[in-house]
Amino acid sequence: MGILRKVACAAFAAAASILPAKAQQLTVWHDLGDNGIKWFEALSAEFAKQKPGVTIRSQSFPTDQWFGRVISALNTDTAPDLIFNNYERVIRIQQQTNKVMDLKALTGTVPDKGFLSEDDMRVATFKGRQIIIPIQRVQMAFGVRKSWLDKNGGKFPDTWEEVKALATAFRDKDPDGNGQADTFGMALQAAKPRDLIHMLDLFTFGSGLRHTLIDPEGKITIDQPGHAEVLEEFLKTYSSYRFVAPDTINHSFAEMYQVIEGGRGGMFRVGDWNVRKWDGAQVLNGDFVSGPWPKFAPNRPNAVVIGGMRGIAVPENSPNKALAQEFAAFMLSKPAQQASLENIGAGVRKDLDISKLSPRQQYFAKAEHRLVAYDFPESIHAFYPELEAAFHRKLLSGIARPPADWKAFIAETAKEMRDLAAKLRG
Repeated sequence: MGILRKVACAAFAAAASILPAKAQQLTVWHDLGDNGIKWFEALSAEFAKQKPGVTIRSQSFPTDQWFGRVISALNTDTAPDLIFNNYERVIRIQQQTNKVMDLKALTGTVPDKGFLSEDDMRVATFKGRQIIIPIQRVQMAFGVRKSWLDKNGGKFPDTWEEVKALATAFRDKDPDGNGQADTFGMALQAAKPRDLIHMLDLFTFGSGLRHTLIDPEGKITIDQPGHAEVLEEFLKTYSSYRFVAPDTINHSFAEMYQVIEGGRGGMFRVGDWNVRKWDGAQVLNGDFVSGPWPKFAPNRPNAVVIGGMRGIAVPENSPNKALAQEFAAFMLSKPAQQASLENIGAGVRKDLDISKLSPRQQYFAKAEHRLVAYDFPESIHAFYPELEAAFHRKLLSGIARPPADWKAFIAETAKEMRDLAAKLRG
């Protein structure tokens, strides 16, 4: 009987060894829409090669809903396994929940990570905790409609003066040839603090300056000579120059995109994630070219701006925390990064195949242009969002009722921001 039992046990063990791995599913919440869902489907297939039986299920929510759902889920112990978003959005999650895992030790175990720069890791860290693994640099370039540019000399604008000349032509010379005065020099946004100040960030950092409103030491920068020049010209773009649609003061992302994708804006922000859609025949059909932001001073090199870093984060109360960490580290692998590039248009590795990308996508993938990184003041100054909101209100008042003297307006604004920063700092 003992021999029979041993034989039976051996047979059971042999059968068990050839059974498929236990099925497991990891859930990721993001806000990347259909492209993001396709990307995580591709990642699921790749991850299953090293983790048979494991699938990745992603859910995409509009950004505002993503915030609410993630914060509620982390605070009620109903968290997804992983969350994916821009770094500053994960900061907000951490500030409101304190339940985002420190991934420093995990990143240290990844052998192939030499492509991550000091800037990448700085951006990934908030109050001493590495709250994301960097997965996609968010590059933001200055875009120009190519057909409109060809009708006006064909030279991509390098300086602010060249931009102004083009903006005037795009507004006044019927660049789309429809016989109507329905085009604008630029498509911008202004309705919310991040709408307007984000645009100012791009012109500021892209022109070779640092620290749009406040530096790491807490000094207000907007009345420094270089900053004041950019700020004044930026505000005139919305007002006296009439380069934008008259109601741009009320435009947020959606309205700005309507102007761009509706073919009425001549110059605009191009994010690396925009290109795939804008290459489409139903949108811009690839009729745009990207480059650095305009130069305001000959001695300051202009650049494309890294306006963010998208990354993967693991909630402290992730239901499958160990497996979630394995997948987070896997997202830096070459197959995962290749899928990221092909589906989203961005990554962090430098050894990816870009041959299948359009020329406009390749511009970002090659990253041969000068890149500068935004400084994320909210990661240094906890009061920054409140300061930025006040700055936004002040700038909107200037756009709505342009002052006779912009320099005096900027000096007055700088004093108000210094007083408020001192008060908020306590």
